[in-house]
Amino acid sequence: MEATKVLDAKGFACPMPIVKTKKAIGELEKGQVLEVYTTDKGAKNDLTAWAKSGGHEVLKHEEENGVLTFWIKKG
Repeated sequence: MEATKVLDAKGFACPMPIVKTKKAIGELEKGQVLEVYTTDKGAKNDLTAWAKSGGHEVLKHEEENGVLTFWIKKG
């Protein structure tokens, strides 16, 4: 999937992945995609809920070797 910006939030615990994602998505234009990498297991629920509440869309997420990857489209 084509991302406009990539954020590496691996190794950070809650709430830092959300804080960093919020800052990064603020730098994007509406419709652009942010790719986020995190190792925080809680991020699956946290990022999904945060995106929904902010009017953004989680296009896809996957987990491989303990790393969660999210593609979030700015709303």
